[in-house]
Amino acid sequence: MEIGWHAGDRTELRPLFALAEDSQRRLEAALGRGRILEVRDAGAVVACLQLAGRPSAGEREVLTLAVAERRQGQGIGRALVERAVAECRTERARTLLVASAAADTGNLRFYQRLGFRMLRVERDAFTPSEGYAEGIEIDGIPLRDRVWLDMLLS
Repeated sequence: MEIGWHAGDRTELRPLFALAEDSQRRLEAALGRGRILEVRDAGAVVACLQLAGRPSAGEREVLTLAVAERRQGQGIGRALVERAVAECRTERARTLLVASAAADTGNLRFYQRLGFRMLRVERDAFTPSEGYAEGIEIDGIPLRDRVWLDMLLS
């Protein structure tokens, strides 16, 4: 298993992106943004982390983090985030941001264990006007609000 920057066609990553994004419109808009760290195992991409931001402001953002379902729970997501943090520090970024659904308590727990802290809540972020279907629930919690977390890097 090796982590490196994705240099190929991003459309091959669409199935992974779809694991992390329920809105087809937002998925398409995000696919071309930033840089992507990938994890390859036996030649196949099994995970990716999309990193974007405003270098002039010292901010980076994890836009997408996805691990193939059969590989989840093996520390791959953690390794990708740790590599992204190291890359951001090398670039002298000051802050790394990430957003997750408030309903996805597993994601919130994951990011906090890695050192991210709650920053703000964006209410009603997952609406039909943003391409999200009505009635989506995560672990019995309606998908409505987005939680922003940050990590200070310096």
